[in-house]
Amino acid sequence: MTWHLKGDMSLPVLVAYVAVGLASLPALLAVGNLIVFRRPRQGRAPGEKTPLSVLVPARNEEGSIEACVRSVLATEGVDFECVVLDDASEDDTAEIVTRLAAEDRRVRLVRGSGPPPGWNGKQYACFKLAEAAEHDLFCWIDADVRVTPDCFARLVGERGRRGLDLLSGLPRQITGTWMEHLLIPLIHVVLLGYLPLPAARLSKRTAFAAGCGQCFLTTRAAYETSGTHEVIKNSRHDGVTLPRAYRSRGLSTDIVDLTSLASCRMYRSAAEVWAGLGKNATEGLATPVGVWVWTLLLAGGFLLPWAVLPLGEPLDVAHDDATKLAIVAIATGYLFRTVIAVRFKQSAISVLLGPVGIAALLALQWQAWRRDRVGKPVGWKGRPAVGAGEAV
Repeated sequence: MTWHLKGDMSLPVLVAYVAVGLASLPALLAVGNLIVFRRPRQGRAPGEKTPLSVLVPARNEEGSIEACVRSVLATEGVDFECVVLDDASEDDTAEIVTRLAAEDRRVRLVRGSGPPPGWNGKQYACFKLAEAAEHDLFCWIDADVRVTPDCFARLVGERGRRGLDLLSGLPRQITGTWMEHLLIPLIHVVLLGYLPLPAARLSKRTAFAAGCGQCFLTTRAAYETSGTHEVIKNSRHDGVTLPRAYRSRGLSTDIVDLTSLASCRMYRSAAEVWAGLGKNATEGLATPVGVWVWTLLLAGGFLLPWAVLPLGEPLDVAHDDATKLAIVAIATGYLFRTVIAVRFKQSAISVLLGPVGIAALLALQWQAWRRDRVGKPVGWKGRPAVGAGEAV
């Protein structure tokens, strides 16, 4: 094909250059990010153990809560309590925690009656857990998180060494179903491919805020200064909004790698993946402006190169610049995804079907954006979203 612009460059070649640039951006950012995105360092030899409250919000978690609590009970290096708030569960979550509390005095059950109007269920549960915590250093973890014995000691030591007000950790993401393989690994792709972590650590700007709602460690003083969960009470995506709340008050936040220290399987079916990621989308990638920006970045870097191939002369690669550039862009994308997959123990399927995963993610974001526009945001755990009738 010979679609030429003014001068010597053809349209396919120009588009191919754009694709190479957009494919190279996350790959280059990841180089610096992977240097600084490390697990918390080993603490010093134990002296007096730091008091810590481990706080677990739980709604309808009978299949997960016992394994979560038992992993916490194996913790070493800190003097801890494990407080579980049963958020009006409709299953045996409360009964399981009651039995565990009878076995070990470090476990305590708080019974919740659900969120008041205007509150998201998880945010209200975390707020009430902070009130119930006996210690002034506390860590929220989700009920589907499993921790190693040294996880909390490392987190506590890291926060103390660096003087952070809010420290988040990203566990290893366990995937089983095909939709999990496609979409869950993209958490690392977005974090490490598009957020410059070295700059984020030097700045307290809210634009650089990043966290994972599966694990947050903070002090009571910093939490109260941030305005507590009350300032994000209607949020569905605390992984983004809680660090922003801290940074908006001049507090410091960071995220570290917990791949070898904790694991989490968020969802167990395609429907759960779609609904779970969809409920967070409009506070993440699918904001009114963000959905366009992220479509340009993700589609341009991972899908556009494939669209360029038929525009060039794939049967004459040696003499066709568009085809050569498209191949470079595709190879760059696969190299980036392979490095991420190996580093964070992701499946080979997630790499091989990378472009399909990107296309699915963008479809999910646009669907969430549309639902939010028409006043039908995605609910969760049997509750409609805030603004759609009741708190979630």
